[in-house]
Amino acid sequence: MSKQELEVIGQDATCCPDLAAAPLDEDRAVDLAKVFKALGDPVRLRLMSMIASRGQGGEVCVCELTPAFDLSQPTISHHLKLLRQAGLIDCERRGTWVYYWALPGVLDKLAAFLSTAQPAGVTA
Repeated sequence: MSKQELEVIGQDATCCPDLAAAPLDEDRAVDLAKVFKALGDPVRLRLMSMIASRGQGGEVCVCELTPAFDLSQPTISHHLKLLRQAGLIDCERRGTWVYYWALPGVLDKLAAFLSTAQPAGVTA
């Protein structure tokens, strides 16, 4: 698999062990690092939040995203491109506008990876 391709993981719970289940192999660590690096920028994190908050199947036009930031349109497009390359969102051009949506299950898989089961009787 090339560095540009994203691996599609099934819905099987055993495919994505949580952080505490076992040490990450090198390939999985590299893939996850790309995603976390993309989310590590405040602008990209806000963009992801704005897109994901539209819900399952919801879309948002870039024309709605740009005014929320004190940044140029090319800068916003660059941040969106990095989110796409990380496999978090996808888009479609319709006329002069581009519409973005969160890829199904991606954030759930990240949340599941970061969660750790608490031993019985332990409270937070």
